[in-house]
Formats: sequence, C-alpha cells, structure tokens
Amino acid sequence: QVQLAESGGGLVQAGGSLRLSCAASGRTFSTYAMGWFRQAAGKGRERVAAISGSGGTTHYAASVKGRFTISRDNAKNTVYLQMNSLKPEDTAVYYCAGSGGSLYLGPYDYWGQGTQVTVSS
Repeated sequence: QVQLAESGGGLVQAGGSLRLSCAASGRTFSTYAMGWFRQAAGKGRERVAAISGSGGTTHYAASVKGRFTISRDNAKNTVYLQMNSLKPEDTAVYYCAGSGGSLYLGPYDYWGQGTQVTVSS
C-alpha cells in the first residue's frame, strides 16, 4: 500500500510557475505508475500527466502539453509536476495518485489529499 501527500500549491499570477511535489510512503514506490489529476470547482476530474514506474514513459493531457512536466525521483519516493505558463483555467485542486497497473489505464487506487492551485488573471 502507498500513502501519498501533495505539497507546493498556492496562488500565482497568470504566466507564472509552480512546482507540485508528492511524497510517497512505502518501499515499492518504483513499481507504481504515478499520475497527477485535477478537479476544478463544478467540473469532473481530469488526468493531466502520468509517468511510468521507471520514469521512462510520460503522458500529458492536451490541455497542458508543452507547459507541464511530470518527473519522479525514486530514491526520494517523490513525484513532481512542474507547471509553467499557468493560465486561470488551470485553477483546481491537484491530486497525485498511484497505480499498480498501466499509467494509461490505471486503475489509480492510491490518492493524496490534494493541493489547491489558484491562477489569477
């Protein structure tokens, strides 16, 4: 089992950057695909980025491709989401999640508590 805790959210102006971190417990972190999801107020949850256990494969939603970068440090049991050129529509609660299956299909069974990202115009 994996326990996840996000950090790094906050308020930023449009065009700015933030780096989210997700620290994981457990000794098998490198066997899990990891994803970053977001949910804006009144909207459904969207997966914005995912990364394989080794870090060799990544996938991005079209809405963030070229602006966000997912990475992981398995020695530190941490996954990151670097967010650049932020837009007001990126405002949401961001969650990290872990999957023992495919980074594309999941299922993502383990979830953090979320961190708020607010982008002002």
